[in-house]
Amino acid sequence: MHVPDGFLDIPTSVGTAAVAAGAIALSLARSRRELDDRAAPLAGLVAVFVFAAQMLNFPVGVGVSGHLLGGALAAVLVGPWVATLAVTVVLVVQALVFADGGITALGTNVLLMAVAGVWIGWTVFVAVRSVLPRRLAMVTPAAAVAAAVSVPATALVFTLLFAVGGQAPVDISTMVGLMVTWHAVIGIGEAVITALVVSAVLATRPDLVRGAVPALARQREQRLAPTTPEVTR
Repeated sequence: MHVPDGFLDIPTSVGTAAVAAGAIALSLARSRRELDDRAAPLAGLVAVFVFAAQMLNFPVGVGVSGHLLGGALAAVLVGPWVATLAVTVVLVVQALVFADGGITALGTNVLLMAVAGVWIGWTVFVAVRSVLPRRLAMVTPAAAVAAAVSVPATALVFTLLFAVGGQAPVDISTMVGLMVTWHAVIGIGEAVITALVVSAVLATRPDLVRGAVPALARQREQRLAPTTPEVTR
């Protein structure tokens, strides 16, 4: 979903860059409360994994690439604030070193993948988690649903930006059909990968998974709850 230079007009690119900068500043302030000696290494690993996943690109056919996003996965593992920063670092490196996505479109790409992708994924995850039993085993399916929804939803956000300031000679209905359809397929693959990664981390270090905090708290409550002795007659 890397947007190239010139795909959106200058006012739209400047606007998305301003919103992205504000989101990054807020994430920097909020993530200070969440990053510690345990969480920092996982955040680094998340960035590396997202970087590798996003390097597998294929053309959608309208000048925009399709690939895994990793926003929902990052949000579930390290929380949305840290995930926004991790994905932003990935996008900056990709743009400056690998020319993946345009320099003038960097703000747009950050807004799409590091902000919209992460926060849509986190919002869906929290919503699904809230209706499931508060057990550790439910974190993985909630993360999978979040990943599946976040990818086409982020693609839809891009089409809205394109409708405002698109510069390519592509009809908006064609753009919506191509982007949402392709990324719905990508979302299925992302859901599978997200489920595998989250389940693997939960099996080894569930205490590091941000999205598992309520389930772990529930487990502690159950362990500490006093048992009522059986009354014999």
